[in-house]
Amino acid sequence: MLNADELLTLLACPKCHDKLAKVDEPAGFVCHSCKLFFALEDGLPNMLISEARAWPLVTTPVSA
Repeated sequence: MLNADELLTLLACPKCHDKLAKVDEPAGFVCHSCKLFFALEDGLPNMLISEARAWPLVTTPVSA
């Protein structure tokens, strides 16, 4: 099985076909051109544009 670094040589953004960057937390890949995040799910990249999230990810602070 390929690791995330090896996947980078094979994958491109499905929207603009630009290179992707690996992100460790949360695990996935980012297209800086489209500003989209593609999550790793069960070790496989989810490259569906409809399920991509805007990058940078906005997290809601946890209230105390």
